[in-house]
This record gives sequence, structure tokens and C-alpha cells, in this order.
Amino acid sequence: MEVIFQSDYWPFIVLLLSMAMVVILITRLRFHPFVALMLSAIFVGLISNDLPKAPGQNPLTSAVELPMLEFGIMAGKIAWVIALAAVIGTAMMESGAAEQIVNRLLKTLGEKRAALALIISGFVLSIPVFFDTVFFLLIPLGITLALKTGKDFVLYVVAIGGGAVIAHSIVPPTPGPLIMAEILNIELGTVILVGLVAGIIPAIAVFGVAKWLNKKLDIPVRVADKHLTSVQNPPSLTLSILPVIVPLLMISLASIVASITGNVPDWIAFQGNKNIAMGTGAVLALYLWRKTQNLKSKDLWEGIAKPLEIAGIIILITSAGGAYGAMIKHSGIGDAISLATEGFNVNYILLAWMIAAAMKIAQGSGTVSMIATAAIMAALIGPNGQLPYHPIYILLSIGFGSLFISWMNDSGFWVVARMSGFTEREALQTWTVLLGILALVGLFQVLLMSWILPLV
Repeated sequence: MEVIFQSDYWPFIVLLLSMAMVVILITRLRFHPFVALMLSAIFVGLISNDLPKAPGQNPLTSAVELPMLEFGIMAGKIAWVIALAAVIGTAMMESGAAEQIVNRLLKTLGEKRAALALIISGFVLSIPVFFDTVFFLLIPLGITLALKTGKDFVLYVVAIGGGAVIAHSIVPPTPGPLIMAEILNIELGTVILVGLVAGIIPAIAVFGVAKWLNKKLDIPVRVADKHLTSVQNPPSLTLSILPVIVPLLMISLASIVASITGNVPDWIAFQGNKNIAMGTGAVLALYLWRKTQNLKSKDLWEGIAKPLEIAGIIILITSAGGAYGAMIKHSGIGDAISLATEGFNVNYILLAWMIAAAMKIAQGSGTVSMIATAAIMAALIGPNGQLPYHPIYILLSIGFGSLFISWMNDSGFWVVARMSGFTEREALQTWTVLLGILALVGLFQVLLMSWILPLV
């Protein structure tokens, strides 16, 4: 046993056992993902043979303390941004800004192109707002349109979910892409810019798949008529889009300036800091909320209590995922994979996609899949790893892989099924098929982009 434990390939056993532990705790024993990830991080520490140790600390104590330290480090990097994203999302919905964006798109594109308007709305709103919330916001529109026309319900449901899930998987500040950027040490502005571009082809694919499924399946509206409750005195379209576009522009500006001049002035770096940019977006969103609804300061702060509570859960899960990922990295998996693949031409983009897809199928959470896979790939690439392309393509590959096969163990599956009134079989025929196709389209796109435009 000692020989196996000291083997160069022992980290593979650590990885497989810990991944199995995550899956079993979440899917079989129904542990909360936060608890499952933290216990798995500690488990990795207990069975790893070469952890960094604090002076005067015994190995068992280090196995417990190191995950806690890594948890705090990751929380320090992403907590403020996720909390502000939750505030922006709630403020945009309560002020009528989100509804204004959707209605203007529907009015501009017309009823015949309503599906396209819903895809764009889902994509844009899912940048600062969590997927579940975006679907809750838009599905009444889909139901209303289907009842009005007497057809195309599948078209609208698939359009809403498809547009939202793309941004949720590859464009920060949603938790998965945000934490992947931190783990893979990629500038956030670069992730936003490339993620927005990389979302175009999958969005087109959503439109095609939605039309195909709509022709193939005839699913009636079974849920109650859920008309939108319009917000009185909504802001103008220009003001409505500001809480989303301003933070993205601020963060992206530093990346654009760096790529053009090779040097970023201090003031641009400061305003492009993710914490400053998201804070600015939150101020704009809260201002719109207070102005349109004529709220007093007390009512406004009471109103953001709920989104902050929701953000707290997301922060716990993502930070725990960061701790688990860091412990996987400390286990030596990067060196073990490098040793095992020495002499082989391993395609890291394909490997990242396959690991993310396997994790998604096994335990259901796309965010957990993204975090764990990013940690594995970061350990494999190393801090000075030389890739023939920019590591942003690894991030995109993981994001698309985390979409692959959404089924009964995925909370998103049940959100779509229950809110749409679909049976489990109908959800499998629509939502599961859509995400499987999107994951494959995304993979082929990333492989092509990394070959044509390596960005190095």
C-alpha cells in the first residue's frame, strides 16, 4: 500500500475518489453542494501525500486547515462581484429595466421574430442575472405569446432557455465563468470580450434547434396564463441597459487598451477593476429602482436583502468549489497527468470539454463542473504552461462542456420543466437535446477558433 501511496500516479486515485465522493454526496445522499465540496476538499487533503504544510502543523491538521484557507482566498476574489451581480439583477427586474429591454426587442423585431428577441433577451439578461431568475422572468412572455398565436410554445421555451444558458456558461460575472477566470488566471476583460463573441454561433444554433424542435413536437400550454405584471413608470431603454453595459465596458476597456498599446494607465486599470466596475453597475441599477418606484432609502435596502441572501448561497458553493479545486491542484494531479501523457499529443481543449461533460452528467451542476474542471486543467497546464493558443479557449471549452446532457439531476432541468409545464419526457426531448447540441457546437467552434485565431 505504501508503494501505491507514494507512486507518481497516486494523484489519479485521489482525483477519481474525490470526484466520486462529490457525485455520491450530492446525488445519492442529497448533501448540499457547499457541504459536499468542502468535505471532498478535506478528503483530498487527507489522502494526498505532498501537501504544503504550515510550520509546526501536523499533516492531519494541514489537511483540514488548507481547504479552509483556500476557501477564504477564493471567497475574497469573487464574493463582492457575485453579491453585486445579484443586486443588479434584482434591481433591474424591480425597476422594470429588464422588462423594458425585452419588450423593446419584441417590438423592434416583431412577433414573427419573437423567438430571436427572446434569445437575445435571455443572453443579455443572463450576464448579470442568474439563469433561474432569467427563466422565471421571461417564461410568462413565452406563455403569453403562445396563447396569443395558438402555436410555437416549444419555440419560445427553447429560445428563452437557450439564450440564457449560453451567457450563464461563458460570460462573467455569472459565478461559473467568473471563478474559472480566477482559477485559470485569465484577465476578466478578455473573458467577457471573447465570451460575447463566442456566444454568437451557439445563439444562432439555439434559433435553429428551437425551430426544428417546434416542428417536431407539438406541446400545448398547460400552465396557467401568466401575464407579465408590468412595472409602473419603467426607465427608458437607454437607462435600462446601463447597469449591464457599463460594467462590461469598464472591465473590457483595460483589456482593449492593453492589446493596442501594451500598457494600461493606472486610472484605466482602477476603473476596470471588477469590483469597481460591478459596484458602478449596482449603483446605476439601484438608482433606477429607487427613481422608478419612488422608494425611500429604508425600503430600498430592505429590498436588496433577499438577493444578497441568494448570493450568499452562491458564494458559499463557488468558494467551496474553489477550495476543492485548489486541493486537487495541491494533490499533484498536474504532474501526474503530464507524466502519464508524456510522448502523446493530448488536445487540452478536447480533454477539458470531456472532463467538464463527465462531471456535469454525473452530478448535475454546471457550476460545480466548471469549477472542478478548471482546477484540474490549471494544475495540468501549470503557472508557466505553454499552450499553442490562449488559455481562454480552455475556459470556453469547459463552459460548453458543462452544458452537456442536462437531465433529472440538474436543477435547471426542473426549472425549465416545471415553469413550462413540460413532462419529464418532453423536457428530455427539448431541453436535454438542446444542451447536448449546444455543447457540441461550442466544442467545434472553440477548436476552430483556437486554430484560426490562437491569440498568442
